[in-house]
Amino acid sequence: MTNELTQKQVTSSVANRIEAMKGEGLLIAPNYSVSNALSSAYYALKNAPGGNLLEKCTPDSIYNALLDMVTQGLSPSKTQCYFVPYGNTVKLTRSYFGTMKVVKQLPEVKDIYAEVIYEGDDFKIKNENGRKVFISHDTDWQNADNPIVGAYCIIEKQDGEKILTVMTKKEIDKSWAQAKTKNVQNNFPQEMAKRTVINRAAKQFFNTSDDNDLFIDAVNRTTENEYENDRQIKEVKPVNDKAESLDSILGQPQPKKATVVETETTEPAEVQETEQVEQVKDVTPTDEVVISEVETTTDTSYPADEIPDFNEETGEIIEEISFFEGNTTQIKE
Repeated sequence: MTNELTQKQVTSSVANRIEAMKGEGLLIAPNYSVSNALSSAYYALKNAPGGNLLEKCTPDSIYNALLDMVTQGLSPSKTQCYFVPYGNTVKLTRSYFGTMKVVKQLPEVKDIYAEVIYEGDDFKIKNENGRKVFISHDTDWQNADNPIVGAYCIIEKQDGEKILTVMTKKEIDKSWAQAKTKNVQNNFPQEMAKRTVINRAAKQFFNTSDDNDLFIDAVNRTTENEYENDRQIKEVKPVNDKAESLDSILGQPQPKKATVVETETTEPAEVQETEQVEQVKDVTPTDEVVISEVETTTDTSYPADEIPDFNEETGEIIEEISFFEGNTTQIKE
């Protein structure tokens, strides 16, 4: 007898919980179809090349991943999110496009964009009332072959305010060192640098916004799923947890076994946020800060033989993985 959840069990339980969360203040993204997204997610889980995740992963982890997906208004059919298995649990992670979409759907946000700073670029910001303000970024298209020295993201609000987040290459490398993927940073450094600074900008923006706590929790939880301290998947122990279980939603008795929570050592650690830009001496509030030549840092990625990479879309072990359209993924045989 198979342990696979039926589509009705998965979609109806999550949809019912979302309706209840609407009464608690959750706002679903405009033009977002919950049923369509759940159907797409069910297909992605069932037909993953690495195996049927509906059979391999616990019902509770599937339920919580789908709940976070819908809460953020994401869809796997648009490559906005991925279901990644770890042991017998599955976790949701966002793609570059997913994070952009989550930020843009906020009513106070007009636009969000990010750029990479290359060696030889003339990038200027200034300190104004305790905030870093973008002035200009002059570059030559040939600089794209030069080493990356930083990246920045600007979130433009409806009222005209622009929120700037800047990261040096050293800060980017530190973030990459704590990520669960490694080869992708070396193969697609420009796009991954943008993705990293967008994640930081989004986190800081959400944590200071007035949006519903249910939405913010889902956003932060999904971001944390990308990082970890202990890179070994350890045996899961039974833990009493307040997280909702799928069995409780379906009205079925829940067995006393590990189905939802991993041990503390397997939970991804939140990346410690550092200063956006290193302090510049003798800078007054109106002084301009110019980033033109920054030392490149040694790659702090984990050794390639430490752990395998996982395809965030399929869960397969891969040689090279891409979060971006138009790139290929090679699967190990």
